[in-house]
Amino acid sequence: MTTAHSAVVLASSGPSPLWYATRAAGTVSLVLLTLTVVVGVLSAGRYAPRNIGRFEVSALHRNLSLMTLVFLALHIVTAIADTFTHIGWTAAVVPLTSSYRPLWVGLGAVAVDLLLAVAITSAFRQRIGQRTWKAVHWAAYASWPVALFHAAGTGTDTRLTPQLVLYAACLAAVLGAVWWRLVRAGRRSRRIRWWAVPATGIVPALLAVFLATGPLQPGWSHRAAATFPSAPAATSTATTPGAAAAPPPSASPAP
Repeated sequence: MTTAHSAVVLASSGPSPLWYATRAAGTVSLVLLTLTVVVGVLSAGRYAPRNIGRFEVSALHRNLSLMTLVFLALHIVTAIADTFTHIGWTAAVVPLTSSYRPLWVGLGAVAVDLLLAVAITSAFRQRIGQRTWKAVHWAAYASWPVALFHAAGTGTDTRLTPQLVLYAACLAAVLGAVWWRLVRAGRRSRRIRWWAVPATGIVPALLAVFLATGPLQPGWSHRAAATFPSAPAATSTATTPGAAAAPPPSASPAP
């Protein structure tokens, strides 16, 4: 086998550019969504730096939201175009209809639906009224933890240290903004304290337990393919497309 032929075989069996594009766009979408939530929480607390007006903070929040939708669309399109995952357009918006990691891709579909609801109602904000729009707008905050668990559950980079640090940074940023909002509001925050305080403790605890018992354990690639993952498997499987699985100990080497 010539060197050129070996290079062609290796390139054809390895991940496609779409695979890397999907992962990159998904990571950028999570970061932008985190920034959108943080700026939204700070804006709700009437935070504005000395040299920046509140309208500029609102404009930043709106632009971050639009950028999140752009990279989210890129994430979905590249994932559907990639033949490795076999994710259709229906699975992008209807949970549990994907043949590839249905539960974790389904969480991504839930996050997409919530963000689309916010985008659509924002376009018709004047017609539906301020109260209805604000009620739906809270869905953007609900989409963030759903997107975080989607990234941790279906992302093939979850076990990498930089990716774990990124998840921790996103989590710390949102929790810090929420607690700042509660402290700043004081007694006025009683109406939101009943759900915000438990959520700031439940989400980090669930994420830590999930990572420790799921993606960070051997065999997660195999268990993630099930709709409801079972207990950790004894052996690990390859998580990178095109990578061959290791033979069992009893198998004899190929001639």
